[in-house]
Amino acid sequence: MALMTTVRAWVARIMKLKPVRVLQHYSAHRGPLLAQGLSYQAIFAVFAAIAVGFSVLGSVLQSRPDLLNALIDLISSNAPGLIDDGSGEGAIDPDQLVQSTPFTLAAVIALALLLFTATGWLSSGREAVRILFDLPSAALNPVLAWLKDLGLALAFGAALLLSASLSVVSTTATSGFLDALGVEAESPVARVVTAAVGILLMLVLDVAILAGFFRIVSGIRIPFRVLWQGVLIGAVALGVLKVLGSSLLGGATSNPLLASFAVIIGLLIWFNLICQVILVSAAWIAVSAADAGLDLHGKPAAPKPAKTVGGAQ
Repeated sequence: MALMTTVRAWVARIMKLKPVRVLQHYSAHRGPLLAQGLSYQAIFAVFAAIAVGFSVLGSVLQSRPDLLNALIDLISSNAPGLIDDGSGEGAIDPDQLVQSTPFTLAAVIALALLLFTATGWLSSGREAVRILFDLPSAALNPVLAWLKDLGLALAFGAALLLSASLSVVSTTATSGFLDALGVEAESPVARVVTAAVGILLMLVLDVAILAGFFRIVSGIRIPFRVLWQGVLIGAVALGVLKVLGSSLLGGATSNPLLASFAVIIGLLIWFNLICQVILVSAAWIAVSAADAGLDLHGKPAAPKPAKTVGGAQ
């Protein structure tokens, strides 16, 4: 009897832990199902975005191989297996990307597909986050909502290009700094420092994107004191996924029966993991807002009337 009492006490204590309550909230609001829908849309959006982006910037990237390599590395870290790294297992040949020309029929079709899929993903992501916050659909004019999502999609694309540019600058600056200290570029110390700088830049980018997604895309007024913890947890989790990306997907796609579809299966698994992390982060913020006594728009909840002796108010 005493053992059962102890077990129940421990179970009750565990169920009160915030990570457990977040996962319960996530599951109760159909988070896994919402993430699966988002991951399916993300694949089409990413393929279209890469086709359009390289068609428009192909000539610029051909003249800047350092920027091209940084951009390809950034895309590969965010979507392992999408671009061929020389092993012949990627879905897209980088050499063909930079040779593509803009304003062809294929480019126009890809642009139309990008506009449809990217804005559709943002719209679905908005609804998914609002569901996790127990909020109704955003009351937006359809045309204005589409224009807003289009602007945000372009902003995210610009952020990706900016991140690649910063990666080039930071790598050059780090190499120059280490060279001034007499540290060889191929030494273990130089490799560790360069990798650490790259991971830090990736973390900052993910924090900015997640914060913008939760505050601007979803249209929810989340106070910073509630927002920052969920955003940071999400960014760190995304960083771990990116660092371990190839290893995580290696076992799932190594089955010889799936060899013909390994890349697509790997991308489906990958984007599902990414979308799960994003929505779990949103669930963490939603639970944090409830714990802080905030309503769904980030305003203080109305205080409950105090009880007095005899039930008199």
